[in-house]
Amino acid sequence: MFPRVIRVRQRFPGPAVGDVAAGVAAALAPLDLRPHIRPGAAVAVTAGSRGIANIAAITRAVVDALKAAGARPFVFPSMGSHGGATAEGQVEVLRKYGITQEAMGAPIRSTMETVRVGEALGIPALLDRHAAEADHVVAINRVKAHTDFAGEIESGLLKMLAVGAGNHEGAASCHQANFAHGYEKVCIEVGRALLRTGKILFGLGIVENGYHQTAKLQALLPEEFLAGEKALLREAKAWAARLPFAEADVLVVETMGKAISGTGMDSKVIGRAHYIRPAPPAMPHVTRVVACDLSDNSYGNAHGVGMADFITARLGRKIDAGVMAINSITSTLPELARIPLALETDREAIQAALETAGLADPTKARVLRIRSTLDLAEVEVSEAYAHALTARPDLEPLGPAAPMPFDAAGNLVPL
Repeated sequence: MFPRVIRVRQRFPGPAVGDVAAGVAAALAPLDLRPHIRPGAAVAVTAGSRGIANIAAITRAVVDALKAAGARPFVFPSMGSHGGATAEGQVEVLRKYGITQEAMGAPIRSTMETVRVGEALGIPALLDRHAAEADHVVAINRVKAHTDFAGEIESGLLKMLAVGAGNHEGAASCHQANFAHGYEKVCIEVGRALLRTGKILFGLGIVENGYHQTAKLQALLPEEFLAGEKALLREAKAWAARLPFAEADVLVVETMGKAISGTGMDSKVIGRAHYIRPAPPAMPHVTRVVACDLSDNSYGNAHGVGMADFITARLGRKIDAGVMAINSITSTLPELARIPLALETDREAIQAALETAGLADPTKARVLRIRSTLDLAEVEVSEAYAHALTARPDLEPLGPAAPMPFDAAGNLVPL
């Protein structure tokens, strides 16, 4: 027996940038780049592995601005161990985001080789070899809450320098140092070590709103990274999407994957973070999590699947154990690669979740369904929440309660 569900639209705060190319140009204009770049200087531009909104257009706009200032920019994959920790795999990840040599109007230079450019906390500060050989480096990244820790600095420009730009070797050393120093301190201090090289020309911080739209673009000079990123993170957290309710018996996640979150499902959205230190912050409480599918652009990497209680057989068939192992070992979180019990269909997986959630009457269960932890604009909630909807101006019911929409194969009709 399954509860009836109501489709709901969520309203989130935060602005949106209509023309991202113009937004990048406006953000970079105050920097007055030309006097700081000798004609023909090689400038390495980072490109990570997350599904950042408009990332191809943003990266192209940065490349165009550098060209206009007289530089010879190129793009380099800056994603730690992702893409199977191979140069070719990382180029393929970027291709899926529309970041190609043709689209950028600049070369894509990929290698897993690194150069030691400094040290912090006894940790080597490593930089991609192509970037180390360039005259300057530009860091581009989304600033947001990190899945594995909470602080004033989480996922952003300093993490891009410390972890992403150091390729597999740099990512591994930073994650290992987390045990002794904590992730925030590692990102700050190793990031600062790269800033001290004098190679970092500027950073471009991207903040998204709850609809996965570009909300803000801000350029930061090296001396502004720390304070500027703290301010951007405060805005990112204020505008972030979240579940409509903080308590649920069952959460159904249609799709997980690396383009969605470093842990496949954003741990702070689903309330399933794995923390080594410090203690996790208050988060939603969900008794059972069901993950139904793995995104194709995850390349078999289901890191984070261990946060689910049940998965489907089709998700299980998409997992590349070797690719997932590289990422999970590098991140020092092998528990996130544990494979949950797999049921053949969505119906069977959700039924198992309801049966193991300690419910006297499953038809009255508090069930939430989302497309992914990056797409929370429209969700389904069970009738158990119906009384709360009338008191929530941020939640708009889109129709009456109806049976959970399974197709003839026993899988959910996508939201």
